[in-house]
Order: sequence, then structure tokens, then C-alpha cells
Amino acid sequence: MSSLDLAVIGNCMISALVDRRAQIVWSCFPRFDGDPVFSALLDCHEGQSDADQKGVFAIDMAGMVACEQRYLENTAVLVSRMTDSFGNVVEVTDFAPRFKHFDRTFRPPMLIRRVTPVKGRPRIRVRLRPHFEWGEHPPGQTRGSNHLRFVGPDTSLRLTTDASISYVQDERFFVVDRPMSFFFGEDEPLRSEADTTARAFLDSTVDFWRDWVRSLSIPFDWQEAVIRAAITLKLCNFEETGAIVAALTTSVPEAPHTQRNWDYRYCWLRDAYFVIQALNRLGTTKTMEEYLTYITNIVDDMDAIPDQKDMPPLFSITRSPDLEEREATALAGYRGMGPVRVGNAAYTQIQNDAYGSVVLASVHAFLDKRLIRTGNKALFEHLEKLGQRAIEVFDQPDAGPWELRTKAAVHTFPSVMCWAACDRLVKIAEAMGREDRAAFWRENAERMHRVIDERSYNADKGTFVSSFDGEDLDATLLLLAELDFVKADDPRFVATVEAVGTKLRRGDLLLRYDVEDDFGLMHTAFMICGFWYVDALNAIGRKEEAKELFEHILSLRNSFGLFSEDADFTTGELWGNFPQTYSMVGLINSAVRLSRSWEEAF
Repeated sequence: MSSLDLAVIGNCMISALVDRRAQIVWSCFPRFDGDPVFSALLDCHEGQSDADQKGVFAIDMAGMVACEQRYLENTAVLVSRMTDSFGNVVEVTDFAPRFKHFDRTFRPPMLIRRVTPVKGRPRIRVRLRPHFEWGEHPPGQTRGSNHLRFVGPDTSLRLTTDASISYVQDERFFVVDRPMSFFFGEDEPLRSEADTTARAFLDSTVDFWRDWVRSLSIPFDWQEAVIRAAITLKLCNFEETGAIVAALTTSVPEAPHTQRNWDYRYCWLRDAYFVIQALNRLGTTKTMEEYLTYITNIVDDMDAIPDQKDMPPLFSITRSPDLEEREATALAGYRGMGPVRVGNAAYTQIQNDAYGSVVLASVHAFLDKRLIRTGNKALFEHLEKLGQRAIEVFDQPDAGPWELRTKAAVHTFPSVMCWAACDRLVKIAEAMGREDRAAFWRENAERMHRVIDERSYNADKGTFVSSFDGEDLDATLLLLAELDFVKADDPRFVATVEAVGTKLRRGDLLLRYDVEDDFGLMHTAFMICGFWYVDALNAIGRKEEAKELFEHILSLRNSFGLFSEDADFTTGELWGNFPQTYSMVGLINSAVRLSRSWEEAF
């Protein structure tokens, strides 16, 4: 039975998920949003045997009784140590190569698996079963002396190895009496000796990740958790364009037997803003700068379309807004819980917080003096057009931050994000010495603030509410102080935090909201909401309570230190797409806020 106790490897071009048996069960080629040639995660059912599996890259040890797994410290390199019933031991080292080469970053769409005998005479079997077109087409296969080609309708992939090609092709067990390497990726020949190349790539990849981690500004407390979260966020960064995906998977349901199973392999402007905010706290300015380049291209795109008024809430990693949703019927789904979705119809929704997400992310280009590619007059003028649209829509209905598909209202969070767009344009204008524009945006921000303040606050309940003139609560209200809409000591915000805790908390976690939506009531908690609550408790002075709750939430990470989107609030079992950048962002932000300073710790 599949679970989300998975490790992730990658190189900011492709990624792969590895299960507790050292099987690669998910990987898309040639990039995050490509065809999942390894799709076993979404094509499984109870009682399925190894012989029935497709879309898997497995290295099976004969008679295996234990598989201990760990990341090499401060890297995205995974080591699986397998032991059989006779005490034989073999290690599998999994990684995607990434390092500097000729002053460029070498990050090909390639997975490398290096198998090393540790003790005795271990025997393994390789089951390499890629499928194409979302599980519909088994590949045609050709072979050479050191490689297998897997031929699909539109592309070919290649395995190059110094192991016996016949044994691999026949899926036959054989003795591992020396190190062996397996290169899987584009259909290009490897023009060097396999194991020497694998070792060199491994050493260089380890060096890259350790140098990257060394550059982080991390809090004193919870260092290992923050480092793993930061590496995971980086692995969700499609570096070629700067985009940051919400997760690396599609269609892992938010709860058992629910239709809430979307494709998250795209860049949501809202999610990416929070990711950038977290990475900036850790000092990863290069990733932030690359994302700003992606954002500024989107801003230019919007300005180039004469009749385009509304900003789509999400884009593909190459900026295409057309993400038409369909179902991949050849895959059964996670634990057989389909449908498996490709694309996401939310790209057609009106989500008015998009304007704030873009402007808030872009502020860094004007105010952060560390950046090389800084904001200029042309970008400011483009952002002003988004600000103008924010003025027009801040009090208009939309699908809200939770992307309701059949219901619309004037949601508080998008309205506040529209206000934030105008408020930050004041700061940008001031930084550029444009007091005339600063005055314009200040006047509009103040007017919008008055309207939102009046209509999102319910005097009878004594709290802010999730929609204008409404009565219900949702977890985004916990962000009002973080966005500077209210002060943390405002009695109305304090009362809102307390009410959200009473109404939405389930055990150590929080629901997004507790009213019925398009699919009924929520049956799992949304991980980042728990971290928002931790941060809000800390902001209103309940620091010890916040720290204790943070520790409890941390204990729900899987064995590799990773979170998905959701968790069962009774059992803690992880659900939803994986790994979820939102959840890892929440971990980082809370750790930074709650940690002792380095000065206090020494």
C-alpha cells in the first residue's frame, strides 16, 4: 500500500520520490510538469504484487528484511541500506546530478542510482518499468552493449549501466560483487566510464548542496528541520525559469475517498510569494532573484494582452496560463482513489489576491540592496497597472484563497492582499523618489483599508470574519497582522486568533474552515494553517504555548523530515500532494520566529 513516507531527490530540473523499499515511484520527464514515466505512486491498489507494478524503478534485494534510509547530511542525496536474512548488506545511493561545470549549473534531466556491496554477497534485481503518456503506453525497447532504450510515442529515454544489461532486461537476480551505477534520463550516450562518472557526479553534487546549505542564515533552534525544509523548497524551484511549484505531485487526495485531488505541479502566485518570503529569511537571495525574474515576465505578459484584465492565480513553470484540466484514466490513483488529474481548472478562476502576491514579491527588487537585477521605472509602471486593478476588484466577489469552484463571495484575505498591493506600492514609489505616486497609492490604500476594516469585522462576534458582512471564520484571518493590516496587539485581532483556535483547531492542527464547500466538510487539516496559528499565538504573546504546539506539529513529519499538504487530525497520517511547499514554508517561518537568537544561545 502506498504511503507518503517518501524521500525526494532532484536537481531543480527534475525530481523523484523514493519509497521505503528504495523504489522510485514518481518522477516526471523532462521536467516537473512532464509525463510521469514513473507513476507507481498513482497506480496502486491493495494487494498489488511487484509483478503487477508499472511506472517503477526498483532495486530489489533478495530476501530483504530491513531497509534503513537517510539523506547524506545537508544534501538531497539519499542512501538506502538494505539487509537480507543472511546478513548481506547493499547500499543504494540516489541523486540527480547538480553542480557547477564550465561556470554553468549542470542539472540534466537525469537520475543516478549507485549500488555498492557493503557486506557478504548481496543479490539484487532491477525492475525498470517506465510508462509513457500517463501510464497508457508501455515503451518499446531496444538495447545496446551497455544501455537500454525505452521508446515512447513522442520521446525516448535511456538507461546506461555497467551492470549486466541482460540481467536488467530480464529482471533477473544477480550478485553485487562490485559497485554498479545506473544512469536514467534522456536518450543520449554516456561518453565516459560509468562508475567513475557516477562517483565524480556524486562527489560534486554533495559538494554543491553542502555549499548551498552553508550559505543559509538559519535559526539556532531546529536547525536540521529548517535545513531539510530549505533543501526541499529549493528542489521545488524550476531553476530554468525561476518558477516554484506548489508540490511535485498531482492527485494525491487531501483525504481518503475524496474528489479533492488536484494537480499541484504548477506555480501559484500566492504560494510562491510565501516561499520567497521564507527563503529570504534564510538569505537565499539567488533563488528569490530568479523567481522575481519569472514574476516580472508574467507582469510583462499581462501588459502585452490588451483585453486581459484578471490575473490568473497560477501558471505553468514556463508561464503558460493554459492548464486545461483532464483525467488520466490509465492510472488508478493513490491507493486506487482516482481520478488522476492533469492540469488545473483553477487557472480560469478569479482570485483577487494574485495582485498582492505579485506586488509583495516584487517589493524585494526595489528595496533589497543585495540583488543584482533590481527594479526599474518600467517594472514599477507595470506594477502600478496591477495596483490599479487591485483597486477595482478589492471589494468584488472571487473564488477566494481556497479556490471554491461553485461559490463566490467578497473574501477578506483577497481584499487585504489587494490593499497590501497598494500599500507596498507606496514603499516602492518612495524608494524611487516618486512622492507624487506614493501619495496616490497612500490615498487609495487608506480608503481600501477603511472599507475592509468595516466590512470584514463582525462587531456582534467581536472578530474579523472570512468574507464581507459574513459570520464564518477561516485560517487566513491569522495572517492579518503578518500582512500589517492590523497590529498584533489589536484586541480585535487577538479575539480573532482565539476564536479561530476555538473553532478550527482539531488536536494539534487546524482546518482551513469548518463550513461545507463544493465537496462537503473538511476531513483533514491543512498543515500550513497550524503554523499560521503558531505564528499568531507567538505574535499575541502566547509564546510558550506557540513553541509547544510547534514541536507537536513537527513530530508529524515523515521519516525523512517532510510534509505533504494535509494530515489526519486524529492519526497524523499525511495526505495531499507531496512535498508541499506551503507546509515547508510554515515550518521555516515558525522556526525563525520562535528560535532563540544565536546571541542568546551562546
